[in-house]
Formats: sequence, structure tokens, C-alpha cells
Amino acid sequence: MNHTLENHVMSITVSDHGAELISIYDKEKEREVLWQADTAFWNRHAPLLFPHVGKYFNDECHYNGKIFRTRQHGFARDMDFSCIEKTKDSITHRLVSTEETRAYLPFDFTLTVTHRLSDKNISIIWEVKNSGQDTMYFTIGGHPAFRVPILPDTKQTDYCLLFQTKADHLNYLLVEPGTGTASRKKVYALPLDHGRAAITANLFDNDALIFDDNQFDWVAIGYPDGTPYVSLSCKGFPNFGIWSLPGAPYICLEPWIGRCDDFGFTDDISKKENIIKLLSQEIFNSSYAITIH
Repeated sequence: MNHTLENHVMSITVSDHGAELISIYDKEKEREVLWQADTAFWNRHAPLLFPHVGKYFNDECHYNGKIFRTRQHGFARDMDFSCIEKTKDSITHRLVSTEETRAYLPFDFTLTVTHRLSDKNISIIWEVKNSGQDTMYFTIGGHPAFRVPILPDTKQTDYCLLFQTKADHLNYLLVEPGTGTASRKKVYALPLDHGRAAITANLFDNDALIFDDNQFDWVAIGYPDGTPYVSLSCKGFPNFGIWSLPGAPYICLEPWIGRCDDFGFTDDISKKENIIKLLSQEIFNSSYAITIH
């Protein structure tokens, strides 16, 4: 089932399946902003990545002396959530651990996701409670895709990425081919001109750009004139991904707390970089926000 919120300038729709945002409609400009899951390119809109972002090395999670078989981005995006509350400006979904999820990774949890609409801003709010007796380890992330190009008679390379930083470049890693894990063989530099980076035709030829070390907490896709089209704020998120399938008319802005494994990582999950550690009955909270300009 789908649930819609609207105000005088925007409407958003959230599905029970994956608690996924599936529409952001700009009433003022009379257009859909979110990628509409065209199966010719990518059949998702804005999936929730939980209980892990990206891939474990060899799709194997090592925990407490055991190996668990996993798949990219975890299971939450493919499960049906319960809609537990809807107000005039928010929709809240909940997913509770099951035998199926415990077979995947042996943790008991309650995951709550709230989408809140205010003017042209959408807040995505996460709460994870460790309802089990053992310490829980996880990573979590967003993966919204936005239509680019959005204006008539423009192409994707006419647009740009905008960052709120005074740095002249940002450092990023690429994916080790065929593994879905991060290669530390080389650190690449994304050149910035007063916070602006070009979207080149080959930018995503090697999969996602992986930014570590909390290099920015605001990023936007810019119109050809350099003004923001859609922005995302994610204060305190240590990792970030920017991705598109080469040639596809969308760009994903992905705020992550933790990310895919480094290539070759086979240690216990508790030793994974930026892993979230949640003691029994503890609650984790975080959020990010999307603004349509």
C-alpha cells in the first residue's frame, strides 16, 4: 500500500514495501523529481539500506565465529513494513525482526522509519532499537535517485554537483571491479571550483564514488546555471556515495553511516570501520533531509 502527504507546494508518496519514498512531486514546477524506477535502468526509487550498506567481501559477514551469507544492501528494502502512524505531515513505518531476518544476521531489532514533509523539505528519520540480549552491529544508509536531466533540451553533463566546502577537491574511492567492495589501491580527487564539480560523461564508469571521513554534510545537484535543483543534508554521516548507472537519466545521492567492506576484509563485523554498535535495549537515532529548490 502507498501513502501520500501533500502541502501547497509538494506531495510525497511512501510505500509500505521497504518503507521506500517513491514520489516527490513539485507542484510549483509541475514535475516529478524522484526517479520512477524504469526497469530499463534501475527498478528502485529511494531504497533504505539496512542492516548493512553495500556488500560484505565475498558476500560473507563474519560474526562471533560464524559466517553469514548476505546480499547487497541487506534485506529491509525488500520487506513489507507496517504503517503505524500517519499525520497531516508525516508517515511512520516499522519493521520488526523475524526468523527470516535472524537467519540472515542474528540480531533482534525494531526499525522505525518516518518521512516528514514541511514546505519543500522531506526529513527521513531512522530509529533502530536493539530488542535482543546481544550487542547488535549494523550500518544504515539512504539511496534516493533524482531525475537528471530535469529540464527540457538539456543533458546530464550540463548539470553539476555542489558542495558546501572551501576545499579545492574531495577524496573518493572506487569499487574493486566485480566485488562491490571498496578498493584502497588508489585515492582519487574530485576537483572543485568554488564547491562545484562537473558531472562528466565518464564519472560513473567504475560504479559509485565513495566518500569517507565526513568530508561534507550538504550536497546538491545543480542546474546548468549552477543553482541548486535538489539538495541533501546529512550532518554527522561519515560516508557518502554518489552513483548512477552510466547513461541512465538519474543520479543517486547516498548518505551512509558505514559502507561496503574494503576489498579483502574478513574480520569480525565488530571490527568493521564505522560500524554502529548498539547494546541490548539501546536505541539509535539518525536522519537526513532532502530539499527541492
